[in-house]
This record gives sequence, structure tokens and C-alpha cells, in this order.
Amino acid sequence: MKRILSTETIKYLGKEVKVAGWVNTIRSHGKILFIDLRDRSGLLQVVFTPSTGSEQAPKEKNLYELAQTLRPEWVIGVEGTVQKRPSGMVNPKIETGSIELHPKNLEVFSRAKTVPFSIETDGYEISEEKRLKYRYLDLRRERMKKNLIYRQKIIQAMREFLLKEGFIEIETPILTKATPEGARDYLVPSRLQPGKFYALPQSPQQYKQLLMVAGLEKYFQIARCFRDEDPRADRQAEFTQVDIEMSFIEREDILNLIEQLFIYIIRKNFPEKRILQIPFPRFTQQKVMEKHNTDRPDLRKNKNDPDELAFGIVYDFPMFEWLDEEKRWDTPQHPFTLPQEKDIKKLKENPEKALSYQYDFVLNGNEVGGGSLRSYKPEMLEAVFEIMGHTKEEIRNKFGHMLDSFKYGVPPHGGIALGLDRILMVLFNEKNIREVMAFPKTGDSRDPMMDAPSEVEDYQLKELHIKITKEK
Repeated sequence: MKRILSTETIKYLGKEVKVAGWVNTIRSHGKILFIDLRDRSGLLQVVFTPSTGSEQAPKEKNLYELAQTLRPEWVIGVEGTVQKRPSGMVNPKIETGSIELHPKNLEVFSRAKTVPFSIETDGYEISEEKRLKYRYLDLRRERMKKNLIYRQKIIQAMREFLLKEGFIEIETPILTKATPEGARDYLVPSRLQPGKFYALPQSPQQYKQLLMVAGLEKYFQIARCFRDEDPRADRQAEFTQVDIEMSFIEREDILNLIEQLFIYIIRKNFPEKRILQIPFPRFTQQKVMEKHNTDRPDLRKNKNDPDELAFGIVYDFPMFEWLDEEKRWDTPQHPFTLPQEKDIKKLKENPEKALSYQYDFVLNGNEVGGGSLRSYKPEMLEAVFEIMGHTKEEIRNKFGHMLDSFKYGVPPHGGIALGLDRILMVLFNEKNIREVMAFPKTGDSRDPMMDAPSEVEDYQLKELHIKITKEK
């Protein structure tokens, strides 16, 4: 007999089925034993009595005794008949609340130790360190399971929308080149090229622009990104972004596309939520800072209403910002952002006055996406890098591959990256992106469950030509 999910049993009234899962709760009412069986779909009540299995072969007569040994979180399989619950015992709070399973066979697959914390609660009361150390148990709680299931549904909706719009999903490399893009790189030593290092991508920025050079025109990717920076509640060292790039477009094309994408995924997956304003309101960065003192304002009328979604678009960001500690100019987003045509003459003489074609999407006070039109002329890129303080030799060493590619015919292009984890955090009414990720890191980028990062064997370091030096 093929195993089915607990919630599917409501379609098999009066028939025999096979289910399997975890013992969620055990309740004893006199000689009647009620077991709530839990699988990924939900709960199913299984009823054992002293006569359970007595009508079967002799070996089945000990079902009741075996059921009495069950403990929470044991993994079991049950075969039996689906029956209606007695009147007055219906539970409208669960999907299978009108039925129960009367078993004829019970199998214990594995026993479980007492779990170190309750998985019946939301889990907020438990320390982050403990929850992440036993993450495989933490994910058993209903809230966390629901978050991961809906995460997949939203990713699927994004794929559906973008594929209908003619985009091609393309994977880009994880092992790449270290380049200055705003945050510290995670470096990976090369065994075959001693003394040289790969870097994990902060984003697929350069690869997606090279795909535009290649003539793919419409690209997207659910991309893993890595940044060695100080974590916050809405930031992780390893995260996921919805990466998009398009050729032969203007700023309005991208803004309209992403607006329609957000409307699509919310109406499809969150019909109970209300988008405050469509089209999304738009602000220049200067105006929004003057009015709200932030470039990611919370535009909700009632900030205590979790079902109100206030999107906004911020544009006309400065092309450069001054870094006091380093005494140099930097780009707020990345150096591939296109300066506005009217400000190109200001670049070298007055960098602080030049505006760019950068734009951000904000949602309920969170930046959930950012992008820009891109510089696609080599001389423009070189000018930007020089303002940032790079020598011609450094430019050639770090970005020569990009400059070379632009010599072979590159279309005007632009794109955006949406922070998937941050979007889900807002939509799920969570206060931390760790609540929408399967296996996140702690606030200081550790994994207590895997004990990572950790020391490695001396022979591994020797193979990589690396020595560990201790600070004096």
C-alpha cells in the first residue's frame, strides 16, 4: 500500500490507507489512546483501544501495547481505516478534524530523545543560539514549516511571471574573481594555482552584464550571494536575491516590470494583504530624504496593520559618496551604474553633484530591491574607476575582462536585484530574515549546528600553501 499524506486521508473515508510521520502529541482518555500524527501536510488523529488489532492475525494483537510505548517525536507508520469522528469530537481547527484513523498495523521506524525545547510554540521565546544549534528540530514547528513552503511558492510565482515576460533563467559561477564591489569578499584559496584565490560572488553583477554582451537580452536568476560584512536583522553573510538584467531598455521599463512582478506575487499568494497604492508612488532621493529623513520610508497609514503593504520607488541617487576614513570617492551601489547624461561633465570636477540612474524599491520601511541602468561604454567605466581612486593598472587588473568585452558591441542595458529574504521577512510579518531561511547563520556569522567556521587539518593548509599566523 502506498503511503499518503495526512491531509489526503479526508478523501478516503471508509477506506484503508497508509500514513507515516512523527508522533506530535499523545493523549490518554481512560483506556483510549489518541495519537496525533504529524507530517509536512498537517495532523491526523489515530485512535488506539485495547481491542485495536484483535480482529487481525495473532501478531497484530499487541498493537495497543505497542502504541502505549510511543513517545513524542518518534517516527512511525500506520495502516488503518479512515472513519468519521463521533459527534461532538470534531476539531474545526485542523483540516482532518472531522475524521480519525483506526489502525490495523503500527510500525516504529525510529525512536527519539526528548527534544531540547518545545516545537509546539512559535519559538520566539527560545534563544537564537539554541534554535540554530538544533535547527532540524526548530524547522519542525508549524510557523517555520509554513515559511519555507511559502518561500518556495513565491519563488515559483516569480519564475512564472518572468518566464511569461520572455526572460531566460541562467546560472552564473560561484567561484569567481575578487573585485571591489562595496563589501568584503569571501575568499577561496586555489590548490592548483598556489597563492591565488577565487572569491564568492557578492552578486552576479559582472556575469549578468556579460550575458547582455552575449546577446541574451533578458536574464534572471535566483542567485546565492556572499558578503563578508557585519550582519543585521535583515542581513546575512549568505543570502538569496532575484537577479534581473535586460537589454535595450530605459529606466521606466525596469520599474514597471518590477511593479507588476510584486503585484502578481502578492495577489497570487497573499490575497488577504492590501497594496496601499498602485501605481507605486515615486520619489527622488533628495525629496524623500527631506521629507522622511531616510531613503527607505515606511509609507503605511497604519503601521500596526500587518496586512497593509506600502511600496515606493526612489530614484535619482547621487553617483558618488565621499568616504571620510579612506579619503576617496565611492559609488553608493556599484561602479557599473550609469551617470545621468546631463551630469557627465560634472563627474571629475564636481563628483558630489552628479546624479545616477540608480533606483530602489522600498516596502514598509525596508529596501527590498535596487538596481540601475549600466555604463556600457569603456571610457565611461574607466572615468568612474579613476574618480574612485583606482590607477589605470588597477582598473586593467581588476576589470580588464569587462572593458575588453565592451569593445565587441554591447547593448544599452540595466537591471535590478531583489532581496528575496528581506521581501519574505516583510510579507511573513517576521522581524528577522533568519526566520525565512532554512539554515541561516547567527548574528556573528556562525553555524552552531555544523560548528562552522572551524579549524581545518594541517595537511589541508599545506596543500593550499597557507600558514595560520597568530596575533601577538
